[in-house]
Amino acid sequence: MTLSCIQQPHQHLNATLENGVLTLAINRPEAKNAVYGELYLKIAEALDQADLDNAVRVVVLRGQDADFSAGNDMQDFMKFIQSPLQGKAGDAPPFVVLKSAARFSKPLIAAVRGVAIGIGVTILLHADLVYSDNTALFQIPFVSLGLSPEGASSKLLIQQAGYHKAAELLFTAQKFNSEKAVNAGIVNSIEEDVYATAQKQAQALAALPLASLRQTKALMKHNLEEIVGCIDHEAEIFMQRVSSPEMKEAVAAFMQKRKPDFSQFN
Repeated sequence: MTLSCIQQPHQHLNATLENGVLTLAINRPEAKNAVYGELYLKIAEALDQADLDNAVRVVVLRGQDADFSAGNDMQDFMKFIQSPLQGKAGDAPPFVVLKSAARFSKPLIAAVRGVAIGIGVTILLHADLVYSDNTALFQIPFVSLGLSPEGASSKLLIQQAGYHKAAELLFTAQKFNSEKAVNAGIVNSIEEDVYATAQKQAQALAALPLASLRQTKALMKHNLEEIVGCIDHEAEIFMQRVSSPEMKEAVAAFMQKRKPDFSQFN
């Protein structure tokens, strides 16, 4: 089976397959690799097909150049929230890619430079290994936007960071560096050349028995369907928050280049 993402390259997603390692690089530097509907679905499609392709043994997810991802493209998000939702909330493109990452049965490695915001952090919780460098700057901004956690982060972040660290990152919505990301269990280690480290680790894993790697991952993720169910549950709550007055205030403040005032809401 040949990956269609290699046969039919997407302008904002570079896909290269070498020695069993598929590298997916988001390539939208003018927007700090912010992701939009079509791009979400292309990443999800690439992960789904890579899971079935015997030529792929490991996937590396990264940005093409200086950033991982600034999260959801704001203009695309504004169009999305102004359109009536068709079907279940969990079927919206951002949640589709998160479920593809969660279900991916082979090793998934993420390499982070520059910004990793919103879903740029959430998707890391579904990777098996995550490396960053000292340029990386993370943020889970949902509460500050009047929204709520996504991608089973309310569950996975507690597992990886512990309740108090998870509460700090989710409640405050503040930016944090690689050192704090390591302490929170989001990142394995800080590397000088993070892309080279990710590739080296991917090649090492690609040389190991794939069946054993998949079985080990399946044992570690024995509660996979619970995680996928949590993604869907959080998606429903997230979409309810999208129409909240707090969200509308956050958007108005963004457009007017001012600080939002949430004191009027209980």
